[in-house]
Formats: sequence, C-alpha cells, structure tokens
Amino acid sequence: MSTYAAASPPSYALSIRDEKDGTAAESKGFSSATAGGSDSGAETDSEDEDRRGSVHVSSSADPEEVDRVCKVIDELFALDRNMEAVLDECGIQLSHDLVVAVLKRFQHARKPAFRFFCWAGQKPGFSHDSRTYNSMMSILGKTRQFETMVSLLEEMGVKELLTTETFVIAFKAFAAAKERKKAVGIFELMKSYKFKVGIDTINCLLDTLGRAKLGKEMQLLFEKLKGRFTPNLQTYTVLLNGWCSSKNLMEAGRVWNEMVDKGFKPDIVAYNTMLGGLLRGHKRSDAIKLFEVMKAKGPSPNVRSYSILIQDFCKQKKMKEAVDSFYEMRESGCQPDVAVYTCLVTGFGNQKKMETVYELLKEMKETGCTPDGRTYNALIKVMTRQQRMPDDAVRIYKKMIQNGVEPSIHTFNMIMKSYFQTRNYDMGCAVWDEMIQKGFCPDDNSYTVLIGGLISQGRSGEACKYLEEMVEKGMKPPQLDLNKFAADFSRAGKPDILEELAQKMKFSGKLEVSNVFARWAEMMKKRVKRRDPIENG
Repeated sequence: MSTYAAASPPSYALSIRDEKDGTAAESKGFSSATAGGSDSGAETDSEDEDRRGSVHVSSSADPEEVDRVCKVIDELFALDRNMEAVLDECGIQLSHDLVVAVLKRFQHARKPAFRFFCWAGQKPGFSHDSRTYNSMMSILGKTRQFETMVSLLEEMGVKELLTTETFVIAFKAFAAAKERKKAVGIFELMKSYKFKVGIDTINCLLDTLGRAKLGKEMQLLFEKLKGRFTPNLQTYTVLLNGWCSSKNLMEAGRVWNEMVDKGFKPDIVAYNTMLGGLLRGHKRSDAIKLFEVMKAKGPSPNVRSYSILIQDFCKQKKMKEAVDSFYEMRESGCQPDVAVYTCLVTGFGNQKKMETVYELLKEMKETGCTPDGRTYNALIKVMTRQQRMPDDAVRIYKKMIQNGVEPSIHTFNMIMKSYFQTRNYDMGCAVWDEMIQKGFCPDDNSYTVLIGGLISQGRSGEACKYLEEMVEKGMKPPQLDLNKFAADFSRAGKPDILEELAQKMKFSGKLEVSNVFARWAEMMKKRVKRRDPIENG
C-alpha cells in the first residue's frame, strides 16, 4: 500500500506525538487536558453530530433550563429528598421540548425519568403530548418495564394520543426482549384501536423482528398477513435482511427466489443485503461471486457495496484485499465516504499500523470527507484497546470537541476503562466527572466500569455508593469480582459490611438495593466456606 505507507503522518497525528512525552493530561486532570487551547494543525471543519451516538436532542428547549432541571433531579433523587417539591419551587416553564430533552438526558435512568414525567403531567397548564409519552415509553421499553409501558400506551389511547411510533416502540421493546407473543400482540392491539395498518407499518414491524433475530416470528407474521396486504420489494428486502441477520442463508435464498418469482427485480439494497448476509455467514467465495455478477450485469456496486466488502476484509485482517477494493471503488467512480475510511482506520489501527492510519486521516481532510462520531470513536478504541494510550485517546476526544462532533456515552466509557486498566485511577474518575459535567446520563456500562475501577483500587466503600445510586435509578447491578470486594472489606476490618449495608438499605426503605447487597453477602459467604477447609472440617 505504497500510497499510504511511505507518507509522513499529518499534522493531526504529529500533534498527538509531540505531546506524548508530556505529563499535562496526567497532572491537570481530564477537564483541563481537554479544555481550550489548540493543537498545531487543528482542523476547523465541523460535521453534523452522529445522531446515533448523541444524547442531546435538537429542540427549542433552552439548554441552560434543561441543565437546571436535570441538576435538581440528579441531586435530589440521589439523596431521596422531595424532588417534586423542589421542582415546584423552581419556577420551571414547562414545554414539550423541555420535557423531551430532560427525558433524553435520563434515558438510562428510568426511575428519575419516570418521576419527572409524572410530576410534569400533574402540573396545571401542562399536559403530555404524543412526543413526551413516546419518549417515556422508549425509556421504559429499553429497561423492560413492560407493565408500565403498556399502561402508558393505554393512557394514550384514552387521550387519543396514539401514533404509529407508539406501537413501533412497544413492538421493538418486546422483540428486543425476545417476547415473541407480546410483540405480535402489539399488532393486534393496533387493530383494536382502529389504527390503520399500511404496508410501511407492516414492513417496519417485520424489520423489527428481523433485526432482533426472530426470523421464524418474522416469517410467521408475514404469512399471517399475506392476505391482508400486497407485499412490495421493500417487504421482501426486509425478510431477506431478517434471515441474513440470523445467518440463515437457506431461508434467505428462498426469500430471494420468491421475490424474483413474484416479478420483483432485486435492487441495489437487496443485493447489498444478500452480500452482507453471505459474508456474515462465512460464505465469502459466494459473496465475491455475487459482487462480480453485480459488476458484470448490474445493479452496479455503490459505496455501500464496497463498504460491506471492505469492512469484512478488515475484520479478517486482509488489509491488502481491503485496499485493493478501496482503489477499485474509486476507479469505478464511487467516492469513498466516512464509513469506508472508518473501516480502514479500524482495520489498520487494529494491526497497529498507525502511520497508515495517520495518512488515511490526512486524505480524509484533503478530500473534504470530514470524520464523524464513529470515526473518532474508532480512533479512540484503537488508542485505548490496541495501543493502551488513554492520554492520546483524550487528545482525540479534544479534537472531536473542537471540530463540533458530539461524543457519545461510549466515547467516555472507552477512555475511562482504559485509564482504570492502566492503573491511572485519578484520570479514570476525572473522565466520569467530565461525562457528568457534559450532561451525559451514565449507562449500565459506565457504572460497571467505574465501580470495577474503584474496587480494583481498593475503594470498595466508594464503589458501594455508586452501586446504590445505580440500583436506585432502576439499573441492573453489574457483574463484579466479589472476591476482591470481600477481601477489601476484610482488610478494612469490615468482613460483614455487605450484610450491614443490606440492613441499612432495608431500614431506609430501599428494598431493591437491600436485596442486591443481601444476595452478594450470601454469595460471598458460600465462597469463603468453600475456600476454608479447616472451618469446614
């Protein structure tokens, strides 16, 4: 790959290298290491935020007002004080945009989100609309609070606020949890509410089942509805994608043949779906043959086609083939997009060929292909997992912010985990603080990383505080090293700390947290007995 390998790294890469030997990031903490200042050769181009990774909502809500409301909820919910009474006194001008923005901020913390939702719904002069209901429905669905979710759906039905999105949210939630019958039941519920079910809605429901790898249920629903609607090309493409996602290539082939028999001519989307399915099913020779057929007879491969192929080559560590496909794509008239460059950055980064990574970034800049959130996260992943260089990951994060690209919760989780793995505990905690300051709601993985890091540092008491906070917010307790947990407390002269914490939580009415501590205490007792033959003998 002479075009890349022989070239010098761009100024972006040099700015990382020039500072590598310094200790600014370690001594000043995460916030000061990323605040202000400019690396040499800083890019000024900005890109629209990566919608999938962002926690922020584009709305007319005042960001400062959203921050103010969220701060009250965060502080008072954790302290178990009367959050609602304080919110009453804050003089909040409720709007649907504000409620949606606040719920988005607490998307991983269902309990404070639901309390705020209920409080807002009882305020004089304000009533929830379809958007606020759907936002809350989405949070409840993702955290599998199905009973409350269905209650809200029924409440929306009474108020005539149901939308197609409402049913799709519920359908997706049940499908993701593999609740097959309940998912299909949502379709029947749409009919009972006299909701018009068109082909687009049916395709969406079938796609949801397929993406959840519920191929059989997807096919059964299709067969059940066959007489009620006329399938189109998208319907068959959705079925094709569902079977390809499940790596059931036999059924995918059957759907393809049925699609052709019905008179539909597969388009580029259908071909790309089959191409991806063959590669996922490890039928690479068949995938290459299909790709050659596309080039010879059409539809001609597009950027997405080449991206699918290049991504698979990168996963297989076949970088020469990936590069050959990259050049072929350009020669065919397809200009590489951000997704293609990100695949190559990941592939070369995983092989620790950083010179080539830097040259790819330089080429992106020169061709006006601005890195997006996925590109930056791919770079951060390389720095944290392959290179074990969290300080360099921080500098990439800084570049990300400078260029107006919104980080995701995954961005912070990767950097925080890397610092804990390299035993830089202060910086690990500093990343957590930065995440909170930026208005991100920690997810299950964030808490797991932080709690695990604190335990490995011997700060189990502090870890308990965050565990309590996590459970109180409605999250599942993480899988932790209980032996390490017990050893820390034993050394501190508190071998029965978990039992004491369980009792304390029980007396304060926090039964859910109490049960977690009690269960852990019982598990540790059993482990101690197994390791102590003298006592058992």
